[in-house]
Amino acid sequence: MKVALAIDSFKGCLSSVEAEIAAEQGIKMVSPDCEVLRFPIADGGEGILDVLVEATHGTYRKVIASDPLMRPIETRYGVSEDGITAFIEMAAISGLPLLAESERNPMLTTTYGTGELILHALETGCREFIIGIGGSATNDAGLGMLQALGFRFLDKEGETLGTGGQILNRVAEIDFSSVHPALKDSHFTIACDVRNPFCGREGAAYIFARQKGADDAMITELDAGMESLSKLIHITTGKDITCVPGAGAAGGLGGAFLAFLNSELKPGIELLLQTLNFSEKIKDADLIITGEGKVDCQSVMGKVPSGILEEAKKLGIPVVVIAGSVEDTEVLNQAGLCSIFSIVPAPVSLEAAMQPETARKNISRTVAQIISLIDSFQIQKKHISE
Repeated sequence: MKVALAIDSFKGCLSSVEAEIAAEQGIKMVSPDCEVLRFPIADGGEGILDVLVEATHGTYRKVIASDPLMRPIETRYGVSEDGITAFIEMAAISGLPLLAESERNPMLTTTYGTGELILHALETGCREFIIGIGGSATNDAGLGMLQALGFRFLDKEGETLGTGGQILNRVAEIDFSSVHPALKDSHFTIACDVRNPFCGREGAAYIFARQKGADDAMITELDAGMESLSKLIHITTGKDITCVPGAGAAGGLGGAFLAFLNSELKPGIELLLQTLNFSEKIKDADLIITGEGKVDCQSVMGKVPSGILEEAKKLGIPVVVIAGSVEDTEVLNQAGLCSIFSIVPAPVSLEAAMQPETARKNISRTVAQIISLIDSFQIQKKHISE
């Protein structure tokens, strides 16, 4: 047998690599001669940096940059082996987990640190960028990122504005005179897993700002600022990003990339599978095992299992899913997944189930049972044919 593993992280518990090592151990317990392919994977948010660095034999660069409240912290980004492509996980510098709950306020938080990482990569020779923009703490329409790259946003009096969502409805003019010159020769591919427009009832502020600390009044003000800014962007650049799917991602950061930088938005899983050359490498696989911490109907709507399934269908390879929590199995089966298995063997608290060593053992045991079942069917089939 040849089995491919493409398992997302079990968030808060195991990384993609750790989950796949546990799964491989389960396979080898039953079938020592089985060929196992491991593809560390992510859906475009948490974990995308590590996956891209490993896939390209790249390296990490540590830098000091500004967190969402402009405090200097140490963070990192990745660079491909050839030094041309930079990999940035914006949540590592502009993400919600960097703030205490009491600090969350999208009127104040900024993407400036994400721009600092891009700036550092530009000045060390990178001209291709792959950036995951999930998990943001911000709703500043990407203005902070652009400010770090030399863009200036001015009010009606011609004064330079500060940072955060609070400036959105005050921007009257955009100054391009100090923009970093290397940007004109650079290309950005953005891993974006939401389809929300820039503003409006389905836009960045109304859908995502509350989880970033906004109250009703802030949401109304932020959305009005986004609408005002989108009109100014249209007048200034000729680009209308108001209703573009994904422009509202990361508090409008997706829209900033589309409007001001040479960028394209792609579903995270699609981007990663392309980078990994996944479809070519799995051609002769007998089975693919994928999974994540929780699977439900959303798992076949742009997350890791959906991307894996789409590629597997083209080649007629069966896909099995493992997860800590399982819901909506009928929907998952209808989508084309062969089987869905929970790794939890008995009632247990979430805290206990998420202990890394427990999760490793449960993954190994579950995968061993899956392979054992397949082996038994193969043996039975062989006996019948004889």
